Amino acid sequence: MTPSPPARRRSASLRRRAAVAALATLFVAGAGTARGVRAAEPAPATLPVCSAPADLLRLTRPLPRFVGKILAGGPVKIVALGSSSTFGHGASSPAGAYPARLEAALRAADPRRSITVVNRGINGNVTRDEMLRFDRDVLAERPDLVIWQVGTNTLLQGQDMWSVFLDVRAGTRRLHELGTDVILMNLQYSPRVLSRLNHADMLDLVAVAGRETGVDVFDRFAVMKSWAEQQRYPFETFITADGLHMNDWAYDCVAKLLAKTLETAAQNTTAGR
Repeated sequence: MTPSPPARRRSASLRRRAAVAALATLFVAGAGTARGVRAAEPAPATLPVCSAPADLLRLTRPLPRFVGKILAGGPVKIVALGSSSTFGHGASSPAGAYPARLEAALRAADPRRSITVVNRGINGNVTRDEMLRFDRDVLAERPDLVIWQVGTNTLLQGQDMWSVFLDVRAGTRRLHELGTDVILMNLQYSPRVLSRLNHADMLDLVAVAGRETGVDVFDRFAVMKSWAEQQRYPFETFITADGLHMNDWAYDCVAKLLAKTLETAAQNTTAGR
């Protein structure tokens, strides 16, 4: 049914009033801003906070050579041995890999220090590959400390886990003969690692390897798990799209927490003297 002329006129009048009211609202808002009342702005996105439970950042065994060099003023050399998450796969540049960030964090703690962190990570390596290049890539550097990241590729490739224990035991023995300190680093907490039903077995094996060789394990898995479960960060906050490797933020945070762990070890040694 076609509206009558009076009805059409009333409808047009209502539309004009609505338009005038909208313009008035905009004018008042603009005038308020001009008088110094700022318009509401969207809240900035919350930035991730780099932290972890304090008990994960404490060592139970001494690092006599590393700490001695630190307290004496250096120079200090650290070798980071491992696979792609040591090499820095997923970082935007080599400077974003955890060894480079660790060097920067340790230097920032005391700019007078002479500290070098040598990156000896190779994508796809397992401990057997690392033992084949041990003399050239590790022992030849005569490091004060070796941080050895192990277990992830052996797990993902379905290889015999026992090889990790045997290689760590052999490599650690050779390093201790040189007087070099050692820290093991375990798996990353990521979707692809968690998809392996036996990932807990590998975590246990790395822990046993640490106990049997008398070295600490930097529990990277538990640190990253705390980001997900305690801080409620989704995986995309710290894991790249491949579901395995860390991103720039995660590498930097792991390095800062590891540096804090090493600094605490040095402070505790000083306090105990």
